[in-house]
Amino acid sequence: MLTRTPAGRLCVRERVRWAPPPATGAGGRCGYPGGVTFPVVGMVGGGQLARMTHEAGIPLGIKFKLLSDTAQDSAAQVAGEVVVGDYRDLETLRAFARGCDVITFDHEHVPTEHLRALEADGIPVRPGPDALVHAQDKGVMRAKLTEIGAPCPRHRIVKDPADVVAFAAEGGGFPVVLKTVRGGYDGKGVWVVRSEADAAEPFRAGVPVLAEEKVDFVRELAANIVRSPHGQAVAYPVVESIQVDGVCDTVIAPAPELDEGLAGEAQQLALRIASELGVVGHLAVELFETRDGRILVNELAMRPHNSGHWTMDGAITSQFANHVRAVLDLPLGDPRPRAPWTVMCNVLGGDYPDMYQGYLHCMARDPQLKIHMYGKDVKPGRKVGHVNTYGDDLADVRERARHAADYLRGTITE
Repeated sequence: MLTRTPAGRLCVRERVRWAPPPATGAGGRCGYPGGVTFPVVGMVGGGQLARMTHEAGIPLGIKFKLLSDTAQDSAAQVAGEVVVGDYRDLETLRAFARGCDVITFDHEHVPTEHLRALEADGIPVRPGPDALVHAQDKGVMRAKLTEIGAPCPRHRIVKDPADVVAFAAEGGGFPVVLKTVRGGYDGKGVWVVRSEADAAEPFRAGVPVLAEEKVDFVRELAANIVRSPHGQAVAYPVVESIQVDGVCDTVIAPAPELDEGLAGEAQQLALRIASELGVVGHLAVELFETRDGRILVNELAMRPHNSGHWTMDGAITSQFANHVRAVLDLPLGDPRPRAPWTVMCNVLGGDYPDMYQGYLHCMARDPQLKIHMYGKDVKPGRKVGHVNTYGDDLADVRERARHAADYLRGTITE
């Protein structure tokens, strides 16, 4: 159901009959002493997404069990039960899954065959491997999106630099975009190439390479939705995502001056993709808005996503809280925004490692500012946190978020 928010923007909610999910899964609903039957969510990956998902589960009394690379990872610092191990090892995954009612993720890198093995063991995996493979493999994603009629850039798998030249010629010449089909994020594993000589590097990884047209776009958008196992789904307002050097820098919710019809089209497209692929949990559909007024699917992410961090303070129910609800098959929360505008800016590491010293200035200057830090060591260019601001005036909200992020990084000092 499409509904209009107080700000005049569209969000989507679907009402579905709901019944309590059966008490299945390896955990048996015994995560607490004294017969309390709250479930245990197993989270694979110890990054900031796991940290914020764990935070969203705390008010609900949900217990989290974490499989982390190290005990110092972002989520491992705060989760109650942490297993340090290699998610690429099947027996490690099986041992971790014992005592969990459901398994979910803060990244898409667990081998697909391992997830199938967990499902065969009777462990609910959400999203499941048949869905998650479309976020793991860009070639599989493009093939499926083409099959269901989702709008995509022109593309195909290429076998060598000469094949890249042929692909470029089919569309009017260079430049083209090359992507390794697996791995890569925040601009890694992606190349804009302008000649055959430029095209050699992607093939050195020894994995298939996807070639795509270089889209002439106005801006990047993201449509974030959450879907539960029994098919209830909610869609957040479409946002504008601003990238700097291939890394998300700023997210504006809702996307300014986005045609209402195109916004609704983007939300419905994301809901259709989730349904067609059988996604359970959060799905981010990254989009290009073209100069001729169309949208094209760029990437998919089946987990909480940077473009949805604004929802922690700017929406009635955050992406993290709804992801928890979805993987447990609980009724989903209201995705509507709390204010006309919310802006998120990522806080990147710079040459100023003691960011805590910046709190005094930032909090005094803007009492409404929301700071979210991830417990990471500060390294130049590394995402170590984000800030959210909200209000009625977009220019003011943007300036407040930008100032706080730059001050915490040390880019500005007043």
